[in-house]
Amino acid sequence: MTGPLNELREIAVGITPAPAEMSDYLAKVRDRAFAVTDQDVDTLKEAGISEDEIFEQTVAVAIAEGLRRLDRASEVIG
Repeated sequence: MTGPLNELREIAVGITPAPAEMSDYLAKVRDRAFAVTDQDVDTLKEAGISEDEIFEQTVAVAIAEGLRRLDRASEVIG
């Protein structure tokens, strides 16, 4: 695929790796985004992670997972 989807892929891949403290949160974003709460974010902020970093990592994981699902659907559809 070309165009905007490739740009999104590059953005998601280009984000600095997340701190280890974010791994459970990012797994939750990837697998059950509907279940993310304010408390999840507050816990990360209390651990010293900035709102900007939380936002960037959240968006990167959401984009990557959305594209992964799109790719799988495209494989199935043909």
